[in-house]
Amino acid sequence: MAAHRKPRQRSLGGNTARTAVTIALAGAATATGFEGTGHAEPQLSPAQVKAKVDQLYEDAEVATEKYNGAKEKAGKAEQRLDTLRDEAARKTDRLNTARDALGSIATAQYRSGGLDPAVQLALSDDPEQYLDGAAFAERAGSRQASAVGRVRKQLREIEQLRGAAHVELAALKSRQAELKRHKKTITGKLGEARRLLSRLTDEQRAQLAGDGGAGTAAGHASRSSARDMGALPSGAGSATAPNSRAAAAVSYAYQKLGSPYVWGATGPDAFDCSGLALAAYRAAGISLPRTTYAQINAGRRVSRSELRPGDLVFFYSGISHVGIYVGNGQMIHAPNPSAPVRLAPIDQMPFAGAARVG
Repeated sequence: MAAHRKPRQRSLGGNTARTAVTIALAGAATATGFEGTGHAEPQLSPAQVKAKVDQLYEDAEVATEKYNGAKEKAGKAEQRLDTLRDEAARKTDRLNTARDALGSIATAQYRSGGLDPAVQLALSDDPEQYLDGAAFAERAGSRQASAVGRVRKQLREIEQLRGAAHVELAALKSRQAELKRHKKTITGKLGEARRLLSRLTDEQRAQLAGDGGAGTAAGHASRSSARDMGALPSGAGSATAPNSRAAAAVSYAYQKLGSPYVWGATGPDAFDCSGLALAAYRAAGISLPRTTYAQINAGRRVSRSELRPGDLVFFYSGISHVGIYVGNGQMIHAPNPSAPVRLAPIDQMPFAGAARVG
């Protein structure tokens, strides 16, 4: 009877192995050939690139305003921490002085021998003088007890300050981590926007940069006009600013036409959107909050039909963009990294509200 043996497995070696590898590579190449068009980056039209880039810029601006808010809070936390540390250092110096005084008292008591008052009275040559001295010692003891109480109070205060400083330090570290996250988001969004724009020709990029706003040359012309006049340019519209500070803010904005957009910047040579609003009103003597979502609450809300030069106009549902209204349906704003500070119509973006400052 023939033995039933299991067929021996042949190892892939020599020509067989090379053949298998060749077949596998050929299969991979075939798969790539059939599927490559599915994985290749689609060719986008300039309009599609613009739509994607605009969304990336909007996302980056949302992250920028969050970054600005976190930076402002981190700065305040750092100031509070420095104040607490300074106060703790001053109280520690006073504590050390009080401890030195207590040490001197303790040393004096040790040297006196600490005899029982009755024995000292019996041995005294002058009982009346001793009694006067005993009364003084009692008063000194009271002062000593008071000094001890002050030391204990100072110790408690220092511990409280250290506890508060620990809380502020934790808050500061949290804000710094938040800053890092927002910065990563911003740089990622802007990097993706640059990558998309790099696929366009110079002419196409120039056309996209010019859409919806005055060009750089026009910006420089208006800026020169504002500087020469020292007030609202004649092209600012028939409406007048509601007060001198609003007029000064508009004048400042005109002088900054053509300045580059840099996220996180508040001037004097570069701005982001809320940084331009802050700088314009700072020049007019009014302190605004740092972020768009705080700036909209810094003044009296006004409707779109009530707009006058100097009013702050806000856009998008998240209040992530701001411009300075200058009249005739126009604003001056810092749009994004691909466009400088410029004049633009307020209907260029979804209008969210307006505020009158000052």
